[in-house]
Amino acid sequence: MIALPERTLDGESLLPGSAAGRLLVLTAPLSFWGGVEPKTGRIVMASHPQRDQEIAGRLLALPGTIGSSSSSSVMLELLREGAAPAGLLLAGVDAILLLGIAVARELGYRPIPALRLDPAALRALPDGAEARIEEGRLVVG
Repeated sequence: MIALPERTLDGESLLPGSAAGRLLVLTAPLSFWGGVEPKTGRIVMASHPQRDQEIAGRLLALPGTIGSSSSSSVMLELLREGAAPAGLLLAGVDAILLLGIAVARELGYRPIPALRLDPAALRALPDGAEARIEEGRLVVG
């Protein structure tokens, strides 16, 4: 684990809530459909630099997603299986991915928060550091 002095980054709350965990900062966009194993939360996308990393319980920093309208159903499955990230940190709004979280909330699954951060700030996040999402901001360290 990386111990850092605490710092706060303001963002745009896309889905409310709070969460804590270790950062998993992806270096390339990810396809959830066919790119993430819904039962385990493991990245299985063959060409992804972080293949075999597990997103379950992590604060997942996504520089982008590779679109499929099925991303929402994969996120819903991740939440149902308990293999979802603890929270999402996005460089941009992905309404389809967020829809899966909103549907999960309606079905009674524990939803996760999503926060949009400046893309440069997202890329600069320290992979593996402890962090938390709270009230529209990310606290690292």
